[in-house]
Amino acid sequence: MVPASPDFLRQLEGYRLTTAEITYHRPDHPAFLQQFIWQELDLAPQFPALQRFLDFWEAKIEGKIHSVRVASTASSSRRSSSSSAVPTR
Repeated sequence: MVPASPDFLRQLEGYRLTTAEITYHRPDHPAFLQQFIWQELDLAPQFPALQRFLDFWEAKIEGKIHSVRVASTASSSRRSSSSSAVPTR
C-alpha cells in the first residue's frame, strides 16, 4: 500500500489550492506595475500561508505591493471562488 501524499492529507484537513495575483511597483521604476503569481495549499478565509508570504514580501522585497487578488477552490466542489482586488496595508 502506498502512503498518501502530504498534500492530499492537507486537503483532507481543509486546505485548498489558493492562487494570488500580486501587483507591485517595480523598485527601479516605481511608476510601473508588475505582477507575480503565488500558488499554494492554504486555508480560506484567513489564508495564513499567503499572509506569511506577504509579510515576508514586505520585509525582504523592495517592490511595494499595490494590490492582491485571491482565488481559492471551493471546499465542496471544483468551482473557484475569487475575491476582488484589495489594496494592501
